[in-house]
Amino acid sequence: MVSQYFGARKREDLSISIANSIVLTAISSVIIMVMATVVARPLLILLKTPESILDWCTSYLRILFLGISGLAFYNILSGILRGLGDSISALLYLIVSSVLNIILDLVFVIRFDMGVSGVALATVIAQAISAFLCLIRLTRTEEEYRVELRKIRFDGNMMRQIISNGLPAGVQNSIIALANVVVQSNINVFGMTAVAGCGAYSKIEGFGFLPITCFALSLTTFISQNLGAKEYERARKGARFGIFCSIITAELVGICIYIFIPTLIQAFDSNPAVVRFGTTQARTVTLFYFLLAFSHCLAGIFRGAGKSIVPMVVMLLCWCVIRITYITVAVKLVPVIRTVFWAYPLTWSLSSIIFLIYFLKAD
Repeated sequence: MVSQYFGARKREDLSISIANSIVLTAISSVIIMVMATVVARPLLILLKTPESILDWCTSYLRILFLGISGLAFYNILSGILRGLGDSISALLYLIVSSVLNIILDLVFVIRFDMGVSGVALATVIAQAISAFLCLIRLTRTEEEYRVELRKIRFDGNMMRQIISNGLPAGVQNSIIALANVVVQSNINVFGMTAVAGCGAYSKIEGFGFLPITCFALSLTTFISQNLGAKEYERARKGARFGIFCSIITAELVGICIYIFIPTLIQAFDSNPAVVRFGTTQARTVTLFYFLLAFSHCLAGIFRGAGKSIVPMVVMLLCWCVIRITYITVAVKLVPVIRTVFWAYPLTWSLSSIIFLIYFLKAD
């Protein structure tokens, strides 16, 4: 919404969309904070979390959920900055937040011996500060879209537009997250070392995949701004270039992780069993990163074009329904953890094929 209004130079609509995004974020973060804090422990039990770490996980999640507004506002405000073409500020604030998170981790865990709760508290504080920095940037700019907190008001028509564009992506991400709960519960069955190994790998994957995620986010902004400005040919060329760069980057990252994964896992935990589980997962999925990148980029392009229903339907079908069905059936037939890991490249392949067909046939 922000990108399209910015590209079309509709300044009044741009300001209203920013203000209503902030209102919606405030409401939703309060709802999530209350509900998620209550269901944290039952959800962990549903996940078959080992009893020996259940209390730690519960306290960690509850602290994160109580401070969820920091994460929510950072995501929305940095998204607004990117939509306005200011991706540098969002990056700088993220760097500040990351460095602060590390420092607070060391202080709370080593100095004050707060354990897992200290790690969660450090994350919450760092996220809140990054959100505050984004807000300061938007309130102090001299541009016409400057946010004035006293002028923020509810606009029913704009709120409906924001929800109609954002709700499909929100539903998609929520249901995919629930599907990943099923995946995680199957991993948890293999014990604490499997949980630790796969957890370490997920951190490595999250860091390594950041450049690809950035391509997808930038494509949404780029497509939105150019369609708003009626620069259709430029939008097409940018889409093709973004896809190409993303899949090449993703595969290079995947190859590097594939080669160095044992050493990377040891940075988290030197237990041989933990290293073995993390290495097994990495060497099952990393060479297929180009498929994941392709799906993310196409989803970003469709959202930028206002077709957010398309990625929602495709990803719900492939990354949720088919993934859960595969795991439910396949693990019973071949009860080894690698069977669970194969759910990812298989469903990435299916979503990439469907996205490609639609991309080639769509306007």
